[in-house]
Order: sequence, then structure tokens, then C-alpha cells
Amino acid sequence: MEPVVTDLSASLDPKKHTFISIAAGVALEKVNEYLGKRDFTLFRILPNTAIAMLESMSFVSSLNASKEHEQEVLDMFGKLGKAIAIPESQMAAFTSISSCGIAYILRFIRAAAEGGCELGIRPDICHEVVAQTMIGAAKLILQNHSNPEVEIDKVTTPGGWTIKGLNAMEENGFTKSVIAGIKANGK
Repeated sequence: MEPVVTDLSASLDPKKHTFISIAAGVALEKVNEYLGKRDFTLFRILPNTAIAMLESMSFVSSLNASKEHEQEVLDMFGKLGKAIAIPESQMAAFTSISSCGIAYILRFIRAAAEGGCELGIRPDICHEVVAQTMIGAAKLILQNHSNPEVEIDKVTTPGGWTIKGLNAMEENGFTKSVIAGIKANGK
């Protein structure tokens, strides 16, 4: 990134141009350095691959930006899914739960499909069913402004299949594994 930004710097004017970076792992101060520390309005954006479907969860950090300018960028990336402003110091944590999170969730879909296949359901059907179930679960949280435990309690009956499945997952380290995966790179 350094040679590209350094080359661009000479043709940019901090009074006329805003610099938006989606380069992973490159801090705003480093971009500012590459631009010659000339008081540019800088943004660092972290989208995820669901941006292709207009469903990204994007995170916006800024340097030298007014609240109005920050809102413009949030609105722009909000059209590609959802966007929120975060302190740059939390970018790694948000990367772990959202950008990497895409892979973690896809790994869950794969694992659930493998379990469904063992029960006699074709893998392609399992993928579709699990993916749609995840969309439904996500909408319960987003549209109801709910907590996962509240929604889990709605489908968990004493002695029922759900509690047995949840307990089997926990016995095999489900929550611990997810937390460890999130924390592996989020510091």
C-alpha cells in the first residue's frame, strides 16, 4: 500500500480530497504518514464479503473527519448493508466477529449440513435449509431487538430435542471453541 499511496499523494489536495482505505491491517496513522501528514480527512472501512449481496456489516473509523463527513461515509456504506462508526482501536475485534465471522458462520453451515447428511438429508438441501434457518435466526435478533437467549428459550422445551442438542454441543466445546476462534485474532 505504501508505494501506491505515496505516489497518489502528490496529486491529492487535503482541502479537496477525502481518502478512504479498505486495506486490511493498515492503520489510519500509517495512511496519514504515507500521504505526507498533510491533514487529509481519512477513513478506514472494514466491510465483509457479503458486500457483494448488499448485506455487508461495515465498520468505519476516521481521522480528521467532521461528524457530518463521517455520517456521509456511514450513509454510503449503509447502502451496501449496515455500517457503524467504531474507534479504530477496536478494528481488530470487529474484524474477528464480522469479516472472519463470515467464515465461522459458513463453517457452522458446513458442520450442520454434515450432521443432516448423516441423518439422511442430501448435502445441497442441508445447505439451503441451514442457511435459511440462519437468516431467520438473524432476523429474530435484528428485527425483534432481541437477545439470543430469549429466542433460544422460545424453542427449548424441558426434555426436548433442542435442549438435548444444545447440551451435546456444549459437551463438545461449542461455545468455548467459538470464543477461542473469535479471540484468536481479535486482540
